[in-house]
Amino acid sequence: MRTLVLGGARSGKSAFAESLVDADRGAGPVRYLATARPVDAEMAARIRRHRARRPDFWEVVEVESDLAGAVAASAGGTLLVDGLTLWLATLLERSADPMGPVEAALKALEAVPDWVVVSEEVGGGLVPTSALARRFCDLAGEVNQRVAALGDTVYLVTAGIPQRLKGIDPS
Repeated sequence: MRTLVLGGARSGKSAFAESLVDADRGAGPVRYLATARPVDAEMAARIRRHRARRPDFWEVVEVESDLAGAVAASAGGTLLVDGLTLWLATLLERSADPMGPVEAALKALEAVPDWVVVSEEVGGGLVPTSALARRFCDLAGEVNQRVAALGDTVYLVTAGIPQRLKGIDPS
């Protein structure tokens, strides 16, 4: 099953995605691709909370920019990518043209049969005033649409409540 889990900051999307993967344990090992970087104390605290929630037996790979390579190296089992928007922010910090790595990551995801991808839904607020922030929102929206098209199921998590937007009920 290929699933995209969308939501805002602190919506409960990561915990929900982890519960989907945990429920799918019969599919084999879990490979968790973590894209957050501890750039400050607050982000380091977020990363610690996420780590404390994960089972020790999940393989965790910290990904900075080469998401495609990390996805391609995932053989068998279930892949959990958390999350796309942090990865996109890293790409925008490092490159004037992030589309090469984006296209490579999307192509790599197409080859994996069982994944859950977590991403922020950034298009529900005001249009940002800075060009970089608008570019980020546009890129995140485009990538979310493309991952949703690849996926069998799409959820939107709001206030800890998942709503299925696409696909069949797995229960």
